[in-house]
Amino acid sequence: MATESTRTRRGVDIVVRSIIPVVLALIVAAIILLALGKNPLYFYGDVFANGILGGNWQNSLVVMTPMLLIAVGLIVVFRGQLWNLGYDGQYLLGAVFVGGLGPQLAPIVGDALTYLITAVLAILVGAVWTLLPAWLKARFGTNEVITTLVMSSIGVGATSLLIGYVFQDPSQRTPQTRTFNTSDMLPYIPGTTIHIGFIVAIVVALAFQFILSRTSFGLRLDIYGASPKAARHVGINSRGMTIVLFLISGGLIGLAAAMDILGHVGYVRNNWNPAYGDTIMPFVFLARLSPLAAIPFVAFYAIFATGGTVASIDSGLSTDFLMVIVALILVFMTLTEYIGTKRDLGQSYLPDELRDAFRRPFDTLRTRSAK
Repeated sequence: MATESTRTRRGVDIVVRSIIPVVLALIVAAIILLALGKNPLYFYGDVFANGILGGNWQNSLVVMTPMLLIAVGLIVVFRGQLWNLGYDGQYLLGAVFVGGLGPQLAPIVGDALTYLITAVLAILVGAVWTLLPAWLKARFGTNEVITTLVMSSIGVGATSLLIGYVFQDPSQRTPQTRTFNTSDMLPYIPGTTIHIGFIVAIVVALAFQFILSRTSFGLRLDIYGASPKAARHVGINSRGMTIVLFLISGGLIGLAAAMDILGHVGYVRNNWNPAYGDTIMPFVFLARLSPLAAIPFVAFYAIFATGGTVASIDSGLSTDFLMVIVALILVFMTLTEYIGTKRDLGQSYLPDELRDAFRRPFDTLRTRSAK
């Protein structure tokens, strides 16, 4: 009986902390649309049609591929209570090496070897770009939020320099790398227009779900995340763990860049930044830092991003309206997290006054029935 009650409470907790923030954000966004003179039902219907119906679901899964890999990379480092906010620099640097070298390698070494070389290179570049913040955190306890943001800014600037002075396509006037031939890009899953990078992303998410929940590394990571001091007492190398987590996170973000360029974009132009990390951040926490749970959340946003871009244009709105919805999810996630924390401490989800107001009519009915 106690076990069943615990499961019920856990299920309610998941709904409150993970699902309700999204629902409330969509409701408030609908109110904003009404205030702007737009029809929210038309807008959400347009999102659904352009994100799922016909063959549009395939486009959504293609967009989902780099987002899911970045989400897993963030989950790994966040579970260690560390912050890697340098995802833009790590992604763009990985992308520029793939876009800069890949089109030149493909005619020489063949497609398969090009995929392998550029993917490994992007992983290494993304991982190395986290090394300085990781070392500063491990050695001196330097705030990694500041150092990763600084490194991200440097990485974005370095990407522009690499495009302009190293990887510039001589046949183009605008600063950009050479473009992959369509035949040299990642092959599609048979019968679809989804490249095999999507399979890579799903396999990586499932692999890290197993690693984090079923291996000794995952256990050590959870201990470290709960308390680095306690981790040291049980023989865990806290400094080494800090560096390893950052390297894994940066490497996965670099892999995301490789899959995106090899399978979808095909080149990198100057001042291009999809900023996947900013939009994925709320869904990482809604998934409760679980790679498996991140899959449906990232899929939801990929559908919303694919269909929402078209829906925003059709409604005469800026595509930045999608970021408004992401911001609303963050706001409601913060509120429900606060309420959920109260529940963990044995308190009600509702404030005492509101709870009593709800209970009073039922108490009155019970009293009358007893008489």
